[in-house]
Amino acid sequence: MLDNKLLSTLKSLAKDDASFAKLKELFERERSEKESYESYLDLLESAVRNDYDSILVTDLELNKPGPRICYVNDGFEKMTGYTRDEVIGKTPRILQGEKTDRKTLDRLRENLEKGNSFFGQTVNYRKDGSEYINQWDIHPLTNRKGEVTHWVSYQHDITERKRSEKKIMDTNTDFDDLFEESKKAYADLDTDGTLLDSNKAFRQMLGYVQEELSGSKLWELTPSNAVANVKAVFSEGTLEDVNPDNQFKIMFRRKNGMPVQADATFRPISVDGKKRVRATVSNASMKKNVLEILKKRNTGFDKIFERKNDFTYGFSFSNSDMVIDWISEGFEALTGYTPEECKGKNGFSKIIHPDDHKLLDEHYAKIKNGKSATLTFRIQTKDGSVNKVMDYSKPDAEKQDSYKGAFIAAGKEALKTV
Repeated sequence: MLDNKLLSTLKSLAKDDASFAKLKELFERERSEKESYESYLDLLESAVRNDYDSILVTDLELNKPGPRICYVNDGFEKMTGYTRDEVIGKTPRILQGEKTDRKTLDRLRENLEKGNSFFGQTVNYRKDGSEYINQWDIHPLTNRKGEVTHWVSYQHDITERKRSEKKIMDTNTDFDDLFEESKKAYADLDTDGTLLDSNKAFRQMLGYVQEELSGSKLWELTPSNAVANVKAVFSEGTLEDVNPDNQFKIMFRRKNGMPVQADATFRPISVDGKKRVRATVSNASMKKNVLEILKKRNTGFDKIFERKNDFTYGFSFSNSDMVIDWISEGFEALTGYTPEECKGKNGFSKIIHPDDHKLLDEHYAKIKNGKSATLTFRIQTKDGSVNKVMDYSKPDAEKQDSYKGAFIAAGKEALKTV
């Protein structure tokens, strides 16, 4: 609903009641679309919040003054000290300074001009002038026609990690102490690909203990069809030419046989005067899942939400009352109630947070009028806890006067899979 102040302004600008009604309709539509986009952004942020310190989106302009910032998340504000209002419409160049590597920026521009993704790192500067080492993971965003419209940049502040890496090159510090809190997995290898040491994140990613990994070749942890590609990295003379900023796609095989898609970088280091290779590995599965969810949200409605903490449902209306006709699996895992407890007239009333009932009434009123709509709100589970969820509902194209919806968890459990 538009607030009274805005309605008064629209009425003062309208020539007559018909014009006022048209303006009101247009503003309602814009508000609805804005809420829909904000809901999708909430979903994306909740999905990647644990994997990335900062996210920002820019337009395509690469010439001076550079691409304009369209969106930043809370993590960007915390990492840089800048607020959204201070950076929207400006260029990411406000983060650059004296120590920002020009060669890295040139490689970044070259990749973006070709429409390619980019992975790299350089020194950036916070609002207070302090330095930090920023690691970028930049990807193109496309519209439904496949045209690149924006760039999304996932960012890490890796300053402390770099300090730890320098320390391990100079001393024989315990590996786990250095990287216990790291968000990435690490492994140290001999120049022939033999695993010498690894941090806990690497071992947990693959499901092994240290004793099982020591002495293994890195390619022995990959499926048979990936062995040749990993071996090639350790071929004679190859390591000397490997750029530490180049990212390799590697499919690992967990101890239980399940595949793990990962991104890895390799760089030579020296430990106690001996040549070693440091492999930095990140699990690409979560990011891939998020991108797939967003890619498919407009195709195959029933396949969008297929995780154990999500569910779909069908409903209809009896006069002004909403009637829950059916509920899929996943409902009990998310709410604590069985489907049978919440079917029928006003069946969801017991799970909706008391303060959000009005929001839901407006949400379902839109859908009853033949529109699709998205809303983020709170539910109360059977044990009394409160969870944030997102609902996406629309008319059922196959059944007259019927509708379909899906709840998806929007909190920290948003990407927990079956």
